Amino acid sequence: MSLAKTQKEEIVKEFGRHQKDTGSPEVQIALTTTRILELTDHLKEHTHDESSRMGLLKLVGQRRRLLAYLRKEDYQRYIAISDSLGLRRK
Repeated sequence: MSLAKTQKEEIVKEFGRHQKDTGSPEVQIALTTTRILELTDHLKEHTHDESSRMGLLKLVGQRRRLLAYLRKEDYQRYIAISDSLGLRRK
């Protein structure tokens, strides 16, 4: 389950530092969060889809590591991305 190109462009435009910014932690966290939300909706309907469930767990771990990195490097950016995406903070 991948995101549509237009949906990715919208996320990059909102969270990126420039037009083609796909590598900054904020953009990666926002893209991962969108994929997590889509997989969560998919699993509500298809409860026995174990491969998607494993993919979801991998994405959650990846987002957690990205958030930990951002928290360590720049705490203000971490707070901003957490608030804008509605994520709980430690």
